[in-house]
Order: sequence, then structure tokens, then C-alpha cells
Amino acid sequence: MTHVATLIGAPGAQALTSHLLAAAAQRLPGAGEAIVLSAGEAADIPFAPGAAHGNRDDGAFADAAYCRAAVSVLRLGLGGAPVDIFVQPVEGRRKKLLLADMDSTMIGQECVDELADFAGLKEMVAEITERAMRGEIAFEPALRERVALLAGLDAGVVDKAIQERITLTPGGRALVQTMRAHGAYTALVSGGFTVFTARVGEAIGFHENRANILEIENGRIAGRVAEPILGKAAKLATLKELTATHGLTHHETLAIGDGANDLAMLEEAGLGVAYHAKPAVAAAAQARVDHGDLTALLYAQGFARRDFVA
Repeated sequence: MTHVATLIGAPGAQALTSHLLAAAAQRLPGAGEAIVLSAGEAADIPFAPGAAHGNRDDGAFADAAYCRAAVSVLRLGLGGAPVDIFVQPVEGRRKKLLLADMDSTMIGQECVDELADFAGLKEMVAEITERAMRGEIAFEPALRERVALLAGLDAGVVDKAIQERITLTPGGRALVQTMRAHGAYTALVSGGFTVFTARVGEAIGFHENRANILEIENGRIAGRVAEPILGKAAKLATLKELTATHGLTHHETLAIGDGANDLAMLEEAGLGVAYHAKPAVAAAAQARVDHGDLTALLYAQGFARRDFVA
């Protein structure tokens, strides 16, 4: 079997029934028996695309276009069942580098919006954030505009936001710790601020974190972010840099994010995953998670629930 389709439901939903797995297998050429990764939640179905084409071996079935087409066929065949689907070659599915966005990906919030709430400006700032994440406006000027609205806030609101507002996305620590245990390098790379990524990165267990510097003067937010701003181009550059630094190939990398400023790194990674993402990002990314939590990325690499590192 050269390829594998991984089906993943939301934790606890028990969406993966034997009937659903059988229906999926019927749409995959040369499908083998399903391998349960977590009962009712995740399973692999190995298959051989060449079985439908006289076993031809010209590499035509190993590319991303074929895998995306196979995902579409499976989605249609499963009648809107609440499951996420990954289709990829078996070889190389375990990744050695993880790059992850922070806001609305590794945490459930947008940090700049939470800071703005302390100034009574959350609704205004959140609207700008949403437009930037959808790709309707450029990220860098939008960040400068939002940060300017925070000018004068006591810097202590950062600690308050972390303690009272910020929540880690379910499955994030298992994702990072399990990949680390199997030799992968992990980096949190955010268009947000280092005052958040340093704490979030440590809590989850990333090797390193990169983000923008929120300028503080005399104990208050200055309303400025240090230049140059870490945006779409910088995220892509970080992926390329870490790939080279660790002597990896393109195919050994995994990136995850939800916004337009993540799309370049998602497209460059060996496996780029849109996580509960904005519509344009989900449509453009190689793969998407709409129902599962962050452990979906472990199932996509062939890890069973029993393999997870807490």
C-alpha cells in the first residue's frame, strides 16, 4: 500500500462508525483493512492508487493534486459526516519539523483583541483582526493600527490577560510533546507578541518561539510594535531557515495555522494544515482540520492514541 487516508472525528463524538469506514474504503482503490488509531475517533485506511490504473508506477499518484482530489471524493461519499480527512503517501508521513501559529491555533484567543478589551476597544480591534486574518487587508499595517489603539495601557494587563483570558487549545501539548519524543524540532511562530509566545511556548513545550516585540515604556504599552514586523513573509522565511538548519527536506516539515498570514508557510510545508481556519485559508491549504482538536495532526502522522505523550 503506497497511500493512506486518515479519518478523524471530534474527540468524544464517536463519529467513526464501522459503516462510515466501510463507505470510505469503497471509494479508495485497492483499499486494505482499516487500522484503528483511536476507537470511534481516528483510523487509517491504507490503499493503492495504482490498483485502479493497471498498477502503473510513474509517480502520478504521489503528488499533492491527487491527494486533494481523493479527499474531495471521500468528503462527497461520506455525506457531510463530521470528520476530517487526510490523504497522503505512506512514506514520509512522520514529520521532523513543526511550525505552529499561536493565536486561534495553539491558543483559543487573539491576544491583541484581549488586550484591547482592557481599553474598551475589543469590538473595534477584533473587526480589524478578523479582516486581516481573512486576507482582506494587509497584516503589517493592520497590526500597527491595532497596537496604536493600545497606547497608554498599563503593561500589567499582559499578565492579567494570560491568567484570565488565554486558554491552550486541546491537544496542543500532546502534539508538541509527542513529536519532540520522536525527534522533531518544534517552533511557535506568531504574528502576535513575544510577551505571550514566551509563556505559551513554555507551557506547551516548544523548542523556540518567535513573534513581534510589543514596545513598553515606563510600565505602559507604547502603542508601537518593533520593526520589522513578523508577518506572512517572515513565517515563510522561518520555515525555510529551520528546514535548512536541521538538514531536512521540504517533505519532512509540518505547519499549522488559521489566518491569511499563515498561508505562505502552509503552502511551503510538506504538510500544511489549516486549523479551524478562515474560509479562504481552509480552501487554499493542502489539508484542513474542521472538527478535531490538535491531536488530529498526530493521527495524520500515523500515531495511535496510545502513542501520545501527555
